[in-house]
Amino acid sequence: MCSLSVVLALIPAILGKTVNVDLTIANTQIAPDGFQRSAVTTNGIFPAPILNAQKGDSFNINVHNALSDPRMRQSTSIHWHGLFQQRTSYADGPSFVNQCPIAPNTTFTYAFPTDSQAGTFWYHSHLSTQYCDGLRGALVIRNPHDVHKHLYDVDDDSTVVTLSDYYHDFAPDAQKLFFQTGKVPIPDSVIINGAGRFVGGPLVPWSVINVEHGKRYRLRVINIACRPFYTFSIDGHNLTVIEADGISHEPVDVQNFDIYAAQRYSVVLHANQPVGNYWIRAPGTGGVAGATGNSNLDPKLALAILRYKGAVAEDPTTTSVPGLKLLEQNLHPTPDENPGAPGGSGAADVAITLNIAQPNPPFFDINGISYVSPTVPALLQILSGASKPSDFLPSENMFILPPNKTIEVSIPGAGDHPFHLHGHAFDVIRSANSNITNVVNPPRRDVVAIAGGNVTFRFFSGNAGAWFLHCHIDWHLEAGLAIIFGEAPEENVSGPQAQIIPNQWNTLCPTYDALAPEFQ
Repeated sequence: MCSLSVVLALIPAILGKTVNVDLTIANTQIAPDGFQRSAVTTNGIFPAPILNAQKGDSFNINVHNALSDPRMRQSTSIHWHGLFQQRTSYADGPSFVNQCPIAPNTTFTYAFPTDSQAGTFWYHSHLSTQYCDGLRGALVIRNPHDVHKHLYDVDDDSTVVTLSDYYHDFAPDAQKLFFQTGKVPIPDSVIINGAGRFVGGPLVPWSVINVEHGKRYRLRVINIACRPFYTFSIDGHNLTVIEADGISHEPVDVQNFDIYAAQRYSVVLHANQPVGNYWIRAPGTGGVAGATGNSNLDPKLALAILRYKGAVAEDPTTTSVPGLKLLEQNLHPTPDENPGAPGGSGAADVAITLNIAQPNPPFFDINGISYVSPTVPALLQILSGASKPSDFLPSENMFILPPNKTIEVSIPGAGDHPFHLHGHAFDVIRSANSNITNVVNPPRRDVVAIAGGNVTFRFFSGNAGAWFLHCHIDWHLEAGLAIIFGEAPEENVSGPQAQIIPNQWNTLCPTYDALAPEFQ
C-alpha cells in the first residue's frame, strides 16, 4: 500500500499540464539604468518575462526570431538553465553542442517535460555572448508539496529577484575589444529587477519589493549576469537559505551570501522589522569606479528597496552591517532530495581532472586545449554514430562518459570561475573555500564557484546526451573555457534513454548553414 507522501509525490506527474509559451526575440530600445541602447529582448522587455510552471508540467515554447539589428547577432538559441532534459537533449539550447542556431525570421519550438524537478531556474541565449545583450530571464517551477512550504507565506512573481550586469556597448564590440586587449569587459551598471544606476547617470527609480509586516517571503534570487558575482543582503534582516540551484537544502540562517553568475538561491525573509524602507544590496565584482577601466560602474549603486506596507515612498536611510556569510559547504540537501554523493566513500568509477591555464591570454585552456565550437552540433554527431573522442570534430574538447557510472570532476583553483554542468545537478564534495571532503550530505547544485580553490564534484551518468561544462562568465566561455561531455553515446540512439528528436530540429542546421555570414 502506498503511503500518503508517495501518493502526494505522484500527483504532479499524473496531473501535470502543458505550459504553452510564445517568445518573440527582437531588438528593442531599453534603458534600465537610463542609458538607452538597442538590445536583444524577449517579448519586448528586459529582463525576459518570468516563466512559471508546477512540478510535473511540460513546456511547449515557441521561439520566434525577429532579430534585425546588424550590430548584434541575429541568429539565436535558448538554454533552459538547470533543467535536465532527460531524452530531450536537443532542447538544451547551447549552439553547436545541442543544436544549430535559430535563423532570423524563423520559429523553433522547444518542447520538454520538467519531470520531477522543481525550484528556481532561468533561461538565456546560448549563442556566443548574446545573452550579454539582453536575452535572459527567470523560470520558476513550484512544488505544491514543497518541504519548506511551512516556512513562508508568499511566493510569487513579486518575490523573484534578478541580478544582472548591463553594458552600454554591444556584446560583439566588447568581445572584440576583449580579444584585442585581454581585458574582460566591465559592465556599466548593476541591474536589480530591471532597474539600476551608473555614475553620473539619471536617477532611475530603484526597483521595489513590497512586503507586509509579519509575513514571510520566499525570495528567489537569480544571478543572470554575464560576469560578476554579487554579495546579496537586506539591511536589518536575516535570510534563511532553503534552496540552491533548484535543489531544496536544509535551512541555514545568514546575513548575506555570495551568488555567482548563473547561481540561484531561495531565501526566506521574515518581514519582522519596524515598518519602513530598507536597502537591498548586491555589490558585485567586475571593477570599482575609476579603478579598472569603466568609471560608470560603482558597486555601491547596486541597490533596490524593500518597502513595508504603510511606509512612505522614499529612499531608505539604513546602513549595511557586516554579518554572517553563507559558506557553501554548510548547505545540506533535504531528505526528499536523497542526500549523498554517488559512490559514497568509495572511489569514483571515472575521475577527471580539469586544469585551467591561460598560456595565450586572453584565451583559456583546459588540459592544454582551448574550446572551439564544433561546426556540426555534438549531439548530431552522437546521433550519427560518433562514440569515441576521435570520432568527433573537433575531438579535443570531447570527453566520453560511460553510462551509469559515478563521475568525479576535480578543478584545481585558477581564479574565480563559476562552472555549470548541463543535464545534471552534482554533489560538491569539496568546495573552493574548504579542505574537507564530504560524501555524506554535500551541497547539490548545477553551478559551482572555483573561486581560487580546489573544487571536486560528483554526478551519476544516468542521462544520455551531449552536455556542456563551462565557465558561466560568458566572456570566458567565448575565450575557450569549456568542454563537452558525450554521455553514454550508444544509449542516445536506442533503448530507454534514446533521444526524442522532432523533425523541426533536423532543419535547423541546413537553414542556418545557408545564411549569409552576417546573419550567423
